[in-house]
Order: sequence, then structure tokens, then C-alpha cells
Amino acid sequence: MFPILTVKNTLPMDGDSGTLIGRAWVPSVDGPSVVVLRDGQVFDISEVAATMSGLLNDANAMGVIQTAGVAIGSIDTILANTSPDQRDTEKPWFLSPIDLQTIKASGVTFAASMLERVIEEKAKGDPAAAVSIREMITAEIGASLSNIVPGSADADRVREVLTKRGMWSQYLEVGIGKFAEVFTKAPTMASVGTGAEVGLHPESTWNNPEPEVVLVVSSSGEIVGATLGNDVNLRDFEGRSALLLGKAKDNNASAALGPFIRLFDNSFNLKDVRQMDLRMQVEGATDGYVLRDGSSMKHISRDVKDLVSQTLSRNHQYPDGLILYTGTMFAPTDDRGEKGSGFTHKIGDIVTVSSDKLGTLTNRTALTTQAPEWTFGVGALMKNLAKRGLL
Repeated sequence: MFPILTVKNTLPMDGDSGTLIGRAWVPSVDGPSVVVLRDGQVFDISEVAATMSGLLNDANAMGVIQTAGVAIGSIDTILANTSPDQRDTEKPWFLSPIDLQTIKASGVTFAASMLERVIEEKAKGDPAAAVSIREMITAEIGASLSNIVPGSADADRVREVLTKRGMWSQYLEVGIGKFAEVFTKAPTMASVGTGAEVGLHPESTWNNPEPEVVLVVSSSGEIVGATLGNDVNLRDFEGRSALLLGKAKDNNASAALGPFIRLFDNSFNLKDVRQMDLRMQVEGATDGYVLRDGSSMKHISRDVKDLVSQTLSRNHQYPDGLILYTGTMFAPTDDRGEKGSGFTHKIGDIVTVSSDKLGTLTNRTALTTQAPEWTFGVGALMKNLAKRGLL
């Protein structure tokens, strides 16, 4: 059973006192609206901000957010209706907080998860083989990579040592090399929000959630806020070949974002992002399994501004803005089942990603073939906005 979403289990510790914006499906207009949370209420601001992308590229965005909008319900009421098992489709519910932005992701940005990517590669996607390989690599490398600055002289020396030992990896290349790994996580409009199911490929037997801070970036490259993300990952697919990255990362309902975007203001800024601790919980639906872990931005190998500059520059532009998953240090190794099997999801797992400043993103695992199909794309959005006279 999917938990009922409430203000207490979804909003940041300081409630709606920060600048929280998102999107909601509004049945009366048969489409999505940009919304802002103020004083316990949800305000539809689509009359002055037809898209989230347009709002975040507007120099006067903060003025619009603070004053505009028509109330469509209380935060608690709409959150409760966002829980899929209790949803009344005649009333509003929350969606992924982004629309036309490009959905990008950075990988191998933490030393701990970087080593796990190396292990995946050496194990060829076999979790049983990963145990002995993990022991061997840890003996050779240990935690010595955690303080190395990517692209530095120290990183080059590590490269030479590992190459001589036959242990160099494409994951170490992007983990400590000059260039970050940045890839397209999902098509525009394909992300899912809190309360949604997240998809696992039916052929995957080794997979895991990835709790991440997600940067919200304007078309000019300015980081304007942040949200939470679950970069659902198929370890077996990617471990077999890096060329299967698209198959491992980009699947139906595999990019979760939310619950809301928190914009930078007097209560929240880039320093908070750099110091942010994430908590994650996986709760099994049938086996009583509970995993609690997390990730901390304090241990990221590359600064968030560097990640953005490697994504958006004169080499590549994003006129509708972008969001950027920043990676995770979370890489579960404990066995969920038989010894040597490692961690993998089971259908029906409830996954939460949370932080004090950004709130909690809650999702339930399903097969990609069972999660709702993605049908409302850019074309459908344009038609809906035109019908409503917002274009």
C-alpha cells in the first residue's frame, strides 16, 4: 500500500516558509499547471507562468511567485490525492516539478560509488562475482581516491599506477579525470514526481535506487534552486557494457524528481546544497525488508558549479534550461537475499529520498511495463496550453 502523503512526511522541515514551486494536474483544465505553495495553500500561477521552464528563465520570477495565483486547494489535500491508491481523478494532484527542461545527470561523482562502478564493470554485471572483486580492488585502492581532485596531478599519478596494475577503468577516467560524466537521463517531459511508480526493466536482476540532489539551472547556466531525485539504476545492464548506459538509465518512469523545486532565497542557497545530507529508505512490500542509508554532498568529488559548467557552455546550450542529477555516494552492497546476491529491488518497494531543506520524494517500484505509460509529451503540453489560451 502506498503511504498517504502529508505535509509532515513530504515538505521540508521548515514547511512552506521557503520558496516552493511545482506542477499539478488540474482536472478542470485537463492539463498541468505551474503552482506555488504559500501559507498552507496551493496556488495555480499558470495565467502568468504557462510553463515551469518559462518561469525559471524569467528575471521577474520571484515577484510572480510571491503574488500571483488562484488557490486550488490546501497542500495537505492535494498531497493526499497524489498518493496513487487513494487518488480521485476529479481533483488536483502533484506531478514532477519540471516540464520543458532537459533532464541531465552526472555519474561517478563520489569516490564510494565510483569504486562500485569499477566493480560492476569487472564483474560484468554479475552480483555474485562482485564480492571477490570488491575485496581485491579495495585491497589495491582502498579509500585513497576520496581526497583526489579530478584532473589534478595526483589524479594523473593514480592513473599511471592503476594502468600498470591492469586496473584502469572507464569509471575511474570520469571519476578522477578531467572530464565529468554527463548524460541525458530521460527525454523532456518524461520524469515522474512524488507519489508515482518508478520503473525497473523486466530483464534486470541487479538494480538499486540512487538518492541525489538535483540542480535546477536556467538557460543562462545559473543554478536557481534544487530538488530531490531518484536516478533509478540497473547495475547489471551498465556493468555488462558502458554502451548499455542508455538501457540502464533511460526507461519508462525511471527518472523521479520532487516533491517540489526550492528556489534560492534568504532561507536557502548554494551553500546549503553543498552541505546537504540525504536520507534514503527502501521498505519491502512483502518481505519486511528495510534499508536505511544516505548520501552527503560534503563528499562530492566535483563542485556543483563545475558540473554545470561542463554541461551547459558555449559547447552546448539549453534554451529551456535543464535539471542536473549530481550523483550519489550510495552504492548498496549488503545482501537482500542469498549470500553474494547483493542488494536489488523487489516490486512494490517504497523508496523515500529526503533532506531537511528539500523535503521527501516518495515512490513505489514497478516494472517499466506495468508503470503508467508516458503519453503526455511536449506536443500534448503545447496543445493543452493553446486550448487554455496560455500560449
